[in-house]
Amino acid sequence: MADTTLTWLGHSAFRLDTSGGKRIYVDPFLNGNPKCPENEREPERADIVAVTHGHGDHVGDTVDIAKKHGSTVVAIVELSGWLGQQGVDDDKLPGPNKGGTVDVEGVKFTVVNAFHTGSAPDGSYGGDPAGFVVTTEDGKTLYFAGDTCVFGDMQLIGRIYEPDVAIVPIGDHYTMGPKEASVAIELLGVKRVVPCHWGTFGLLTGTPDQLEVPAGVTVEKLEPGDSITV
Repeated sequence: MADTTLTWLGHSAFRLDTSGGKRIYVDPFLNGNPKCPENEREPERADIVAVTHGHGDHVGDTVDIAKKHGSTVVAIVELSGWLGQQGVDDDKLPGPNKGGTVDVEGVKFTVVNAFHTGSAPDGSYGGDPAGFVVTTEDGKTLYFAGDTCVFGDMQLIGRIYEPDVAIVPIGDHYTMGPKEASVAIELLGVKRVVPCHWGTFGLLTGTPDQLEVPAGVTVEKLEPGDSITV
């Protein structure tokens, strides 16, 4: 069985290739993302797309990818409704809500809380922003925090789901910065962290080097296009 790999595509966009052969895009802001590698802007395939919330820098190319590849799109129920109005196949929109889990061909997506604002790209209501806990076919667990500040119940996410890797925003201004993200990492109790939502635009001033994490925690300081094995 192949390894599960996570590739950062700049900003909060990720490609997750599971050991079972699934290709998953999370918040696929590819075109228009100044940090996305040129060879990653047009996915050759996409089995699943997961979208944490409706802001344009997270919805990104979701509609085009789903139409082209017939991808299942996992997004909170109200945002799923909006995506359906844009032409995504309703049968490919399971539409969970917070606390719920959907199983897409052996990969489980659990919707968890995030604290942020939200709307669909056209300004219409897109439901609450959220995070995802993704459990792959081989039992690897990744926590995508989405856009959020730090909040105390991250400790519950760590306790319940025990993620192998946490993907957390650190850029500041629109999300938590390194100071708050350092506390988030401590609350989660994870041993591996991938920082995201930094370096894309000038307002996002936080950097991985500013994180202060407990002993034994590995901060994966990826550049766009880099991958890790989960």
